[in-house]
Amino acid sequence: MKLPVAAGLATAAVTVTLYPLFEGGTWFWSCLGAILVTTAAGALASHLGARPWVAPTVTPVAVLLYLTLVFTPDEAWLRIVPTKDSLALLAELIGSGFDDIQRYAAPVPDDPGITLLTTAGVALIALFVDVFAVRLRRAALAGLPLLALFTVPAAVLTEPIGWIAFVVAAFGYIGLLVTDGRERLSGWGRAVVVRRSSGSARGAAPDTERLALSGKRIGVTAIALAVLVPAVLPALSPDPLFGFGVGNGLGGGGGNIGIPDAIAKLGGQLRQQRNATVLTYTSSDDVPRYLRIYSLDIFDGAKWTLSPLRGLSEDRVSEGPLPPVPGLRPGITVKRAEMRVTMSEDLDKLNFLPLPYPARQVEADGDWRADRSSLMVFSTEDEASGLDYRVVTEEPEPTMTELRTAVTLPESDRYLQLPDGLDPRVADLARRVTADAATPYEAAVELQEWFTRGDRFTYDVRASGSGAQALSRFLLRDRTGYCEQFAGAMAVMARLLNIPARVSIGYTGGTKIDNVWTVRTHDAHAWPELFFDGIGWLRFEPTPAGAGGQGTARVPLYSLPVTPTDGPTTGPSDGPSADDKDDSGQSAGPARPNPRQLDRDLDGTAIAADPGTPTAVKIGIGVAAALALLLLPAAARLVVRRRRLRRITRTAAGGRAAWAELRDMLTDLGMAGEPSETPRALGRRIGERYALGPQAAESLTRVVTSEERLRYAPTPSASGPVAADLSRIRRDLASRASRWRRLGAVLAPMSVLVRVRAAGEGALDVFDRLEGLRLRRSRPGATGATRAAATPGRPGGARAGAEAGESARERALTGSRR
Repeated sequence: MKLPVAAGLATAAVTVTLYPLFEGGTWFWSCLGAILVTTAAGALASHLGARPWVAPTVTPVAVLLYLTLVFTPDEAWLRIVPTKDSLALLAELIGSGFDDIQRYAAPVPDDPGITLLTTAGVALIALFVDVFAVRLRRAALAGLPLLALFTVPAAVLTEPIGWIAFVVAAFGYIGLLVTDGRERLSGWGRAVVVRRSSGSARGAAPDTERLALSGKRIGVTAIALAVLVPAVLPALSPDPLFGFGVGNGLGGGGGNIGIPDAIAKLGGQLRQQRNATVLTYTSSDDVPRYLRIYSLDIFDGAKWTLSPLRGLSEDRVSEGPLPPVPGLRPGITVKRAEMRVTMSEDLDKLNFLPLPYPARQVEADGDWRADRSSLMVFSTEDEASGLDYRVVTEEPEPTMTELRTAVTLPESDRYLQLPDGLDPRVADLARRVTADAATPYEAAVELQEWFTRGDRFTYDVRASGSGAQALSRFLLRDRTGYCEQFAGAMAVMARLLNIPARVSIGYTGGTKIDNVWTVRTHDAHAWPELFFDGIGWLRFEPTPAGAGGQGTARVPLYSLPVTPTDGPTTGPSDGPSADDKDDSGQSAGPARPNPRQLDRDLDGTAIAADPGTPTAVKIGIGVAAALALLLLPAAARLVVRRRRLRRITRTAAGGRAAWAELRDMLTDLGMAGEPSETPRALGRRIGERYALGPQAAESLTRVVTSEERLRYAPTPSASGPVAADLSRIRRDLASRASRWRRLGAVLAPMSVLVRVRAAGEGALDVFDRLEGLRLRRSRPGATGATRAAATPGRPGGARAGAEAGESARERALTGSRR
């Protein structure tokens, strides 16, 4: 009966790790009920001695009855027996649950569909655990379904699972292994006892307590190491399974950072019901701007990722301007503006700054560095949450002639690379769409227009899928998706036309509220950037804007199919219209701030460089922390010793403190005796073995005599030991110990370490006592003997009591805990 219960508890413990995936706790209680049903079915089958195949057959039926009672009671017979209508409703809930999973990002609402899917999945895991651990007696193999359940939040979330949840899950699995081991040992047969008396051997079972205690010690140690060691050791590569590594060449700051799956995080933000504020900003020209976080330049056929970043010490934003803008030649006109950005304090972990492209200067607290090839600004030490920073941007404003004459020669060919196996129909489509284009710029505009013109595509955040097949399906058949699909598809088609392209992830310009631009979760966005030599990287917008698409998306003026002065933008814009012209016939646009004023504000004053904490200082801090941890036992021993010395007076309490200090002193110096050794025997042994001097011997006698009177005399001694007695004993004994023993007594006193070990064993004993709790019931034929043993006045009562006591004192050869 214990093993099915342990299997259920192990499943419940691992289920706790799912808590970050949901809002609210309804899902947990529903899953707990399914686990109880599965456990009850398995325990009943074990109690009745049913064949191993009975429980796996009956349990799904019991789970179905439970799901019917919880989710579709109104359509069921007697609210629990499934009917055609209840089964149809369950199927409908499962379908809606799958749809909601595609729509929402963690934490998801625990609506009926998602809760039903979770409950059914946990019940299936509980069934597998019961089959492996109880029916097949392979408890270790039961770790596989538990691991599958454990990896669900690890695969979905970008943040690690809390250590408390990990410890609970680990203890659940270890408890299952310990229970299985004890049941196996109990099945070896009767214990062989040292001495046999009448009836004493019957019913004797092997003592498994010592084995269980050893297993628990090993389990607790393993869990503690699993939690503490990763926190102490430096990470060699962050998030190796579910993220990208970023680093190398980081200069003085060093370190690495982990980048979550940018595409997955983007879809999750757009599908969230809650539209929380991410950041607010103001700009000198009051024009909204896209804020880029990631620049993805690698397409492997499955998804877009980014190349490793390099943040050199000279590329700290505190050192001055950012590195030169890739591909921008000096003769191109740029529009200069200043922005002040305030990040939300509730933001998830983010080591990148959302910035307009191309940013030229950034003023932010912390060690923030720029990657030279992408101008992404990141930090290995600081986070963007709650940060206020200032940025100056210089956006290229090329003329139509410059755009049409620009060539597409990138600084490297990685922006043209595509995987093998792409559908050839995609390349044919790209060529057909741009058949009338005479230049790379015109081809880029034709691509954008093909995505946004008419009702050819449908915007839907519930779309999913990536890779070559998903790309073909999106472009050639379904034509339904959100910004991820639009941006990735246009970037691939541009590369097929030999136009360097990449995908950027970040936020649109947001919405203006009370003279401040506010960017929310639903403003998360992806867009393609195409490279034109002499101008650099230019943003394009293939995603539909407005109510039928990404609500705050804006098409840049230079990407319209007509000259910027001939028509308005096709997306919502709070800036002035392109029809507003000045006397020269050029686009007036918003008033430009005086560049010299910006220079005085940001460039004219030297910004102090933040070199960060030197490596030598970090190493010193780490060494000091390690030493402080190692010296904790020494500090504890010193505190206890001083407290005892203050208590030592000519009273009974002082004598007891002196005796305790003497025992600890002997333990630290490696001279401790047996716990059963009397005070006089200990004093005689120490005096004879170590040949104490006259004064030290006299002090030892006072301590021993005081303890003897405290133990055995009616009244304590009138004159007890003093603090000087212990000092003399310590000096004399230390002079007879080795140098290493004296050093160990000071730095790592064994008396403290023994107490720590005893405290750990005491904590483990709590588990043993809990396991020992059981309802007592009298065995047939034992009532009379027990009553006789408990009633000395009755004839034969004394003899029965003696026999019972003698039988109880027998020790099995399998051992006991004490």
